[in-house]
Amino acid sequence: MSEPVKMLYLPKTMSNWPWPRKINLHYEEVSAESNAWFHGFKTLTKHSQDAFDKCDVGRLASLTYPSALHQEHLRTGCDLMNLFFVIDEYTDVESASVVREMVDVVIDALNNPHKERPEEEIVLGQVAKEFWELAITNASLASQKHFIESFTDHVNSIVLQAEDRDNNKICTIDEYLETRRENVGARPSFFIGELHLNLPDQAFYHPTVKEQEYLIADLLVLDNDIVSFNREQATGDVRHNILTIFMHQFSIDFDGAMKWVCEYHAEIEAKFLDIVKKVPSFGPEVDGELAEYIESIANSPRGNYCWSFEGGQYFGKRGFEIQTTRLVPLMPKIQRDTNLKTDHVVVSLVEL
Repeated sequence: MSEPVKMLYLPKTMSNWPWPRKINLHYEEVSAESNAWFHGFKTLTKHSQDAFDKCDVGRLASLTYPSALHQEHLRTGCDLMNLFFVIDEYTDVESASVVREMVDVVIDALNNPHKERPEEEIVLGQVAKEFWELAITNASLASQKHFIESFTDHVNSIVLQAEDRDNNKICTIDEYLETRRENVGARPSFFIGELHLNLPDQAFYHPTVKEQEYLIADLLVLDNDIVSFNREQATGDVRHNILTIFMHQFSIDFDGAMKWVCEYHAEIEAKFLDIVKKVPSFGPEVDGELAEYIESIANSPRGNYCWSFEGGQYFGKRGFEIQTTRLVPLMPKIQRDTNLKTDHVVVSLVEL
């Protein structure tokens, strides 16, 4: 392999995606409400809470769900992003056995939202319980079933990621994508676009619809791995990234890996746009709801891509500048204290 790069170039992977950037009109008000709810759990240290606030996950929800007409729907989206975030921060420094225990708590809370959580239980259970207890007041029964299924798959995949981390394993590309499609959180996040719909199983589980979901998940994975690579290599958590995996599997340099990722991204875009035309008809009423659902999931990669530059998680205050120049200096290594776990989770926010 060649010498490590000193400057990273971020390609414009979404330049041809037909869905433009939009943000929900209720962003500021609803994001503030959700953040106030999340702050009440005191899941993070003061420093980490400040770092988390700079990430602005409410903006992520508002960019991902710009067409959510009801404030309650956007609130569910913001709360879901908070839940994703805190599960990720709690689990990514723990062993697989501890992650399994955490995941089981979350699964139980979602399946029993009206059950009181034990006082000694990790706070993830209470966060999941309150999220779902509010969400189901505005969600159709069909969407609730689909969310429980997809979120269970999501958190179970986090355990698999922890096992790989414990074993210092670098997956093959196929292994990585199979797991990452689930733990990127795409499928459960699609719930917000479905919660007011009543899609029958024959439509929701149709192979063309499932393929579209996984193609969108792949776009989210690729774009997330591109923008997060710098932060991950700085904090020593770069094994779980498609660029690292490609470099390792094919003994190729960073530029070669990035070229392949961009080509694969374009290939996935083309597949999605083609399969959208092949969705069968299920009758006028179902077709209208299904079209609305597909429109919602198709916006997800655009929303996530824009948030990568507009939120502060990856580029601090320089997001808009980097979105223009596409150039990011390689960050120096920083030490993340993995001994600070559970009630002392530390959010690593790298300021350029």
